[in-house]
Amino acid sequence: MPGRRTLLKHLASLRFQLLSVSGLGNAVLGRMDQACEMSYKTIDSPLGKIEISGCEQGLHEIRLCGSKTPDAGPVEAPTLPELLGRPEEMTEPLVQCAAWLDAYFHEPEVLPGLPLPAIHHPVFQRDSFTAQVLWKLLEAVKFGDTVSYQQLAALAGNPKAARAVGGAMRSNPVPILVPCHRVVCSSGAMGNYSGGLATKEWLLAHEGRLSGKPTYAGVSHPAGTWHGAQADTPDPQRAGWN
Repeated sequence: MPGRRTLLKHLASLRFQLLSVSGLGNAVLGRMDQACEMSYKTIDSPLGKIEISGCEQGLHEIRLCGSKTPDAGPVEAPTLPELLGRPEEMTEPLVQCAAWLDAYFHEPEVLPGLPLPAIHHPVFQRDSFTAQVLWKLLEAVKFGDTVSYQQLAALAGNPKAARAVGGAMRSNPVPILVPCHRVVCSSGAMGNYSGGLATKEWLLAHEGRLSGKPTYAGVSHPAGTWHGAQADTPDPQRAGWN
């Protein structure tokens, strides 16, 4: 029987067609002014239930349902059938997202070899500073690293826009995949998080432990530091940003 890693890579590469829904017709047109025909899947994780949703063209949302307090203990992997359910009922982006999340929690060393699901949420399709920040975060800040709001603002081309970066984090519709939990205050404090501070601390500790980098001690030391632009701008945590 093939190993878990082989199954993940295989499932992530398969293409499935969304089951036709009577009366909806050709709703998926790939245009922001048209409705997408959505598919939903709820999966189990160490953080509790996670709902993922998307259309044939890409992932729309990852929603942390928050029904479970993060456990600091070792992560036990669920069986693959329990995680993916019936893949024939899922679009390709949802299959890839489920496989990616499973690897994130249980085998992060295979993440570089897995395809990222396409993202089709309107936030990522706009020509905006928020979209630029989120794409830059996905591209530049890797597993086990952290970046400050100020540094990320500089990466996105506006070193003085730390507060706007906080707003972009709050607007992120696909947390964990686009890792807003890796954005912290320049003081070393974690800052806020839409999934709750306990979840943010768990994610940073999880990444630090599995990447071999120092984990967060309380809320004062990042798992790993992104070495890039520095800036001295107001801390977005004081304004209540994510």
